Amino acid sequence: MTGRAPTALVADDEPLLRESLTRLLAQAWPELEVVALARNGREAVELFEAQRPDMCFLDVHMPGLSGVEAARFIGRRAHLVFVTAFDQYAVRAFEQGAIDYLMKPVEPARLADTVARLQARLRDSQPTTDADALFEQLAARLRKDPGPAPLRWIRASVGQTIRLISVDEIDFLRSDEKYTLIAWGGDRGKLGDALIRTPLKELTAQLDPTHFVQVHRAVVVNLRAISHVTRGLNETASIHLKGRSEVLPVSRNYTHLFRQM
Repeated sequence: MTGRAPTALVADDEPLLRESLTRLLAQAWPELEVVALARNGREAVELFEAQRPDMCFLDVHMPGLSGVEAARFIGRRAHLVFVTAFDQYAVRAFEQGAIDYLMKPVEPARLADTVARLQARLRDSQPTTDADALFEQLAARLRKDPGPAPLRWIRASVGQTIRLISVDEIDFLRSDEKYTLIAWGGDRGKLGDALIRTPLKELTAQLDPTHFVQVHRAVVVNLRAISHVTRGLNETASIHLKGRSEVLPVSRNYTHLFRQM
């Protein structure tokens, strides 16, 4: 491919994650032009037919038509990259390089590796591997197992009682040595917090990634609890929460999540 900038389509049903990946791509591959943003698999197929981008970044789990089903329509006409929050879809064929994949939250280093492979395939004019068998395998797994349901309740000791904390009420989670601090209730004016023994990393894997994002190695925040974000020095930021006095740090690795806010 010569004479024009490479082009891409990004498909994700969550606007924040869709825009975040687009921004990360701009940093990792400045020459790449994202020509289409799709909100679901069906829209991804329609926009692909209209724009014919060189590559497609497809979220595995999307309402209606999944990313896997959209990939079957697109086939060998574009280089494909699956994006998923569930590592059970990182099957052996991905690891062998037949089709690339990215885990949510997308890490810049992992994205850089993916970009390097895509650039090599474009230089060599290598079409996407014929992966019909892989698509069928993934589609079958999606039909049987649409992915683990996000965590809905957390059990914690509060004083002498055991409390069931609705995940929807949680404002943020913070690693505290061997424990995880759960803070809730800011939007209702009934603040509460509790320490549980489950590590933050383990909890994060069970939370809905469309609402909970890691903003620091020790902090995960509920996007719905954010009042506003202020920029700091050295590409850092601070999160202010609804109904709470705590200010949460955003480290440099995660400031891209809030640049559009």
